Amino acid sequence: MAGRRRAWRSPVVGLCLLLVALVGCGGRPAADTARAEVQRLLDRRAAALLGHDRAAYGATGTLAGYAELGQVPFAEWDYRVTTVRTGDGSATADAELRYRIRGYDTAPVVAGRTLRLARAADGRWSVAADRPAGKGGQQLWDQGAVSVVRGAHSLVLGTGQPQGQLRSYARLADRAVPAVSDAWGTGWSRHVVVLVPRSLEGMAALLGSPASSYRGIAAVTTGETGAPAKAPADRIIVNPEAYGMLGSLGRQVVLTHETTHVATRRATDAATPLWLSEGYADWVGYRGTGRTPEQAAPELQRAVAEGRVPAALPVDGDFSFSGDANKLARAYEGGWLACRMIAERWGEARLGEFYRAVGAHRQRAGAVEDALRTVLGTTSGEFTADWREYLRLQLG
Repeated sequence: MAGRRRAWRSPVVGLCLLLVALVGCGGRPAADTARAEVQRLLDRRAAALLGHDRAAYGATGTLAGYAELGQVPFAEWDYRVTTVRTGDGSATADAELRYRIRGYDTAPVVAGRTLRLARAADGRWSVAADRPAGKGGQQLWDQGAVSVVRGAHSLVLGTGQPQGQLRSYARLADRAVPAVSDAWGTGWSRHVVVLVPRSLEGMAALLGSPASSYRGIAAVTTGETGAPAKAPADRIIVNPEAYGMLGSLGRQVVLTHETTHVATRRATDAATPLWLSEGYADWVGYRGTGRTPEQAAPELQRAVAEGRVPAALPVDGDFSFSGDANKLARAYEGGWLACRMIAERWGEARLGEFYRAVGAHRQRAGAVEDALRTVLGTTSGEFTADWREYLRLQLG
């Protein structure tokens, strides 16, 4: 029996000796241990950032990024480590960065980050670099120190921009918010976050897209369509090069247009065609400015004057930033005039009701048709014919 007992136990002892090198015989795998260590490191780093403790932040690794983040009013900043890949004295960690801006985000923004880590002689990890994961978009502070201007209804964050310029954006946004509420109603956050990078390239980097996709585009709004109330605030991202070429009226129209997207986001869904979402935003943007169809729709006017009245409302593909610029302009103008026609013929309140009814449908098929019937008392064919005649009357 003793011999059999030794023969039975021997491989177990050998197995335990083998596992000691991997997990410590009963402990966690080495990868899990490294992940836990890195998570604790990033927890300390986040606490130092939120506590504005430069020394504690520096004790976790590089100070790069600390000054860039200093002025942003964060209510939350934390990392959730997903994977750690270790090497000889170094490691790479993938993590989700979650942050909230105080007074604006009701839920955290989530961004993928890749962190490079170094291991000191005492075995402790430190952060050597923190950058966007893969081909993901940058955060504004990845591009340099962030300056902050607070308006009555806005928060403007900029890199490489003078304070006076950022204050002008805040003034425009502060005028846009009540203008949008007057048209859409007050059932939204009634404040906006505006990001102003240094250049077109900076704008594209924030969006994770090539700069050519946004050349000539003054601003875009990011956010989740149909988002619940507990969602991060949308971001209005400005292309300072295209925006700077606009006159004072054009700048206000653009900020009001983008602010409208913020206000209507929860009522906008996959069912909402771009002619309606973009047309409505333009309608609010131009509302009260006195701009005539001839002034605001020059490309479509040219087409109508040449006898090229569109046969149908613009489709989503017509709004592609990377396509024909004149076709894109006609798409926006056509959507605006469709919404303008609804406001004139059925009333502004009915236009808002129509927008909400389309978004409530939750799927594209039948959404516009049902809303035309139930809200406006018309059909798709009749509406299209009325719109084409409206173009002739307004632009002919």
